[in-house]
Amino acid sequence: MAKKIQPRRQRKGEDKTVHVGLTQFAAVPEARVNRNRQMKMIELAAKQGAQVICTQEMCTSQYFCQAEDHRFFSLAESIPGPTTDAACKLARKHKVVIIASLFERRASGLYHNTAAVIDADGSLLGTYRKMHIPDDPLFYEKFYFTPGDAGEAGSGGFRAWKTRHATIGVLICWDQWFPEAARLTAMQGAEILFYPTAIGWHPSEKAQYGKAQHESWEVAMRAHAIANGCYVCAANRVGHEHIAGPDGKPVSKDGLEFWGQSFVAGPDGVVLHRAGASEGGVSIVPCDLDRVEFSRTHWPFLRDRRVDAYGGLVRRFGV
Repeated sequence: MAKKIQPRRQRKGEDKTVHVGLTQFAAVPEARVNRNRQMKMIELAAKQGAQVICTQEMCTSQYFCQAEDHRFFSLAESIPGPTTDAACKLARKHKVVIIASLFERRASGLYHNTAAVIDADGSLLGTYRKMHIPDDPLFYEKFYFTPGDAGEAGSGGFRAWKTRHATIGVLICWDQWFPEAARLTAMQGAEILFYPTAIGWHPSEKAQYGKAQHESWEVAMRAHAIANGCYVCAANRVGHEHIAGPDGKPVSKDGLEFWGQSFVAGPDGVVLHRAGASEGGVSIVPCDLDRVEFSRTHWPFLRDRRVDAYGGLVRRFGV
């Protein structure tokens, strides 16, 4: 059993910079190929100085949710399983924290869109299971994924983990549109929020709506950084994916064009780094955790919250 590494205690005057690594790449139909490529990218990020490394959403597969097809349940894996085993080995070897997003088979008939959080000693700290599940054209996730449950002990719900290098929270893709998710995670002490993501354009809509869609996505998460005084990091996939149906023909004529542009926003909402829109690669971004304390004391939104007045948030609509 790996020895648990405790969160590093800060000495007065010591540098609190943590180097975040984000990876993005174009997936192929073969899970083994994607897994191997993802692990090579994690290793590359570690060798380039990353201390906390995040994958794109469901890093071992293409985005199969373009179709409702029972064949794709075979892509799911258990935790522990092949992806977490490989990631734990790399985390232990390079003393890095890894957020590995995958399609989880929890039990027969029970599947989740899950991120495994692995500490720098190679131990599996826990999992976050995606809470908000979309159902839009070519994003048919409700067919596959059970949402995370806030009542699950040690998984599900909104959580933060004290890792070797920072206190981090993890949310997944569609969660990024919900300020409640970011707030509840930040309230548990998260200094950095990570969003493994698979978001892109319907090619037929790109000319008319593409710019606004991308800007809305980025601005929403930059707002989470400002409102919670923390870093926000999104790791998105790239590539134009066509999913084949049982007859071998694409289920959609246009497919989905993932827009990449993985980014890191500081606690003031400023984008510190933005990756390319079409090429895969590794991004290494320094994050000074002293800026979290500075932001939360100079813009004291957490102090000024009216917790006595927010009961209406538990209602679906109205007062």
